[in-house]
Amino acid sequence: MLRILHVVGARPNYMKMGPILLEMAKHPDLFEQRLVHTGQHYDSNMSSVFFDELSLPRPDVNLQVGSASHAVQTAQVMTKFEPVLLEYQPDWVFVPGDINSTIACALVAAKLGFKVAHVEAGLRSFDRTMPEELNRLLTDQLADLLLTPSRDGDENLLREGIPAEKIRFVGNVMIDTLVRLLPIARRDWPALANRLGVEQFALATLHRPSNVDDPRALTDLIGALNEISQTVPVVFPVHPRTNARIESLGLSCSPNIKRVEPLGYLDFLACQAHAAVVVTDSGGVQEETTYLGTPCLTVRPNTERPVTITQGTNRLIQGSREALISETLAAVKQGRRGEGYQPPEFWDGRASERIVSVMLTLN
Repeated sequence: MLRILHVVGARPNYMKMGPILLEMAKHPDLFEQRLVHTGQHYDSNMSSVFFDELSLPRPDVNLQVGSASHAVQTAQVMTKFEPVLLEYQPDWVFVPGDINSTIACALVAAKLGFKVAHVEAGLRSFDRTMPEELNRLLTDQLADLLLTPSRDGDENLLREGIPAEKIRFVGNVMIDTLVRLLPIARRDWPALANRLGVEQFALATLHRPSNVDDPRALTDLIGALNEISQTVPVVFPVHPRTNARIESLGLSCSPNIKRVEPLGYLDFLACQAHAAVVVTDSGGVQEETTYLGTPCLTVRPNTERPVTITQGTNRLIQGSREALISETLAAVKQGRRGEGYQPPEFWDGRASERIVSVMLTLN
């Protein structure tokens, strides 16, 4: 019986850890699991509806850390996680992604001698000005098992001196969640489309500081979306951070931009599956649109997920107003990927099965 302690710190982490939790739960004689939510990102949508709709287990422990500076938040996670770790005495600590909770819990576990498995290991943007990049690099150096979503992850880790025996290419576990829930999202789409009042549309989501905290950058982006909306309506679920910046700058959105509250996972998945194009700065959206075959324009100078470009539908664009307008309208004209399109290797909804198989071979 392996004792597994899973860590999540934000809502997107559930899309990565949920499938592993569900797959391990199929083997109650082999795995004993406990789930810790650090509370790094408080999300009012983390309600019973969220867990029920996605069939995900609720946390056994919530550390309730909340928002703070990087240093304070990381320190608080470490301080509150340590007694949980010492009490449970797991065989493995599973940490996903690249947020502050990831490195904080990995560091505490490694110092206390507990084995760490990093889900979504090996991703690199090669931009150390991004806090997430530093979290990825350090977590991968601490981890005993590195579960990679794409072949480039293996290459990055080997180049950084990680022993090959620690690396396992298992595929993209977040796609497991997408594959499982896509039929429900498609079923509910007609009602959502009617509520939004759209047929053909562009979908936009922006939240990164480089895009929303810089007044000039955000002004250009909203101006571009206004112009795009004259050709194709834009559905714009507005992140609270972005909404606050728009309001403080007094920016106005065209009536053809449908500003809505942040959507739940199923509704947002349905929008991605039916959009003519997605404009984003989110890492997860780059992956989901790649699986769905939806054209994606990422408003960033780099990406830690290059496979979404080389084998998917993603393109990086500069944040200038002119580039965003021209690239978006060109993507709408080009259309979605048709029959025969194949997502990247092992982005098939079975990554969690491979992870469980790996764990059984290691112990």
